[in-house]
Amino acid sequence: MEITKNSTIGAVLDADSSLAAYFLEMGMHCLGCPSARAETIEQACMVHGVDADELIEKLNSHEA
Repeated sequence: MEITKNSTIGAVLDADSSLAAYFLEMGMHCLGCPSARAETIEQACMVHGVDADELIEKLNSHEA
């Protein structure tokens, strides 16, 4: 799965739950919340003041 700014957090975590660590690292501790799972990575990064491109690079380079 290639992760983009438009990928939802839910889809990313469903594909690889070990990626949750990157969201927790950025201060997003509500990963189980239905509204958080429906957010895109871009939306979550805006809310948490994180560079979306940097996060996407980390997520796509992660090896499970």
